[in-house]
Amino acid sequence: MKSKRSLLILSAAGLFCCSCTGANDDAPSELQADVTVTEADEAGPGAGTVEAPEVGAGANWVIAIHGGAGVKMPPEMTPAMDAEYRRVLDAALQAGAGVLARGGEGPAAIVASLTVLEDSPIFNAGRGAALDATGQARHDASIMRGDTLDAGGVAGSMHIKNPIAAARAVMEQTENVLLHGAGADWFAQQQGLALAEPIYFQTEERRRLLLEKRAETRVLEERALDKRAETPDMAAVRHDAETSFGTVGAVVLDSHGVISAGTSTGGRTNKRFGRIGDSPIIGAGTYASNTSCAVSATGYGEFFMRWTVARDICARVEYGGETLAAAAGSVVNDTLKHAGGRGAVIAIDPSGNVVFAMNDTGMYRGVMSSETPARTAIYADETVR
Repeated sequence: MKSKRSLLILSAAGLFCCSCTGANDDAPSELQADVTVTEADEAGPGAGTVEAPEVGAGANWVIAIHGGAGVKMPPEMTPAMDAEYRRVLDAALQAGAGVLARGGEGPAAIVASLTVLEDSPIFNAGRGAALDATGQARHDASIMRGDTLDAGGVAGSMHIKNPIAAARAVMEQTENVLLHGAGADWFAQQQGLALAEPIYFQTEERRRLLLEKRAETRVLEERALDKRAETPDMAAVRHDAETSFGTVGAVVLDSHGVISAGTSTGGRTNKRFGRIGDSPIIGAGTYASNTSCAVSATGYGEFFMRWTVARDICARVEYGGETLAAAAGSVVNDTLKHAGGRGAVIAIDPSGNVVFAMNDTGMYRGVMSSETPARTAIYADETVR
């Protein structure tokens, strides 16, 4: 009797697409990382990377996570910070793995994993959510399961401590798909979910980043008014202003053969009041179908919405016959990159193949299965280990 495999992928740092090849019964038991290197990869980190981590032959379940694209780079990323990111990623993997090991379903594992990331101030979701132009944190999240296509999400919430849990409640307790703002907060209260005052989300680091982003924005506006030619320093400021994103996400194949995906974010620092990104939008930042794949995305949300990134990857697999790696790599490193959209995705198919694809400097990410220990990575030029 052929054993089923369960896979959960979680992302927290940007658009990164990982592609996996089919399971090989003759593969050695040692951990491997099959990395597809293209000409773009040789140009350096951020040019385009596709990674397919080995999860072990006949694994009963697998979990992979991400903490967003657009990672900190040395010297800004100190050894202590690097270690802390990896520690929290590992804890998130362990939380989701615990649910899967007990035979739990994918959505429950996703909530368990992403709750760890949402409770950490270093990731842009929940406690560490980015602050908008008014100085407030407004949260977006969504979740979807691939067997029934049931989905749920919240957008613009100001009081929900763990938005991914509220998204799951919308999916399981209502006939709706997306609730917004005060309505989402009221619903979460009615469901008995944990709430928090807005000050809980206003960490010292997020306030610092907001002030910094406002200053950068003023520089761009002043240069534009003066109609000056763009100088190298202005280009650097513009690049930073356009890539200030972060997200957490997960994709799962559970022991019941169901694939699921979930995503949660605070959006972009200094975002316009009322702005909603791709994370709560089914088909853009999150998608799952047992006929194709499950995807969680991170990056410049407007591009992910316009190009319906998550659904496009799955459609290429379902209708175009592409492998998961080829579909994710094409959308992230060709379509999005050429349009100017930076970011990454994590994806999984019903066979348990996992893919990380990114066109940025990296993505906080990790993977674990019943056959392999938790492994993490941050930069585009490293593999999960």
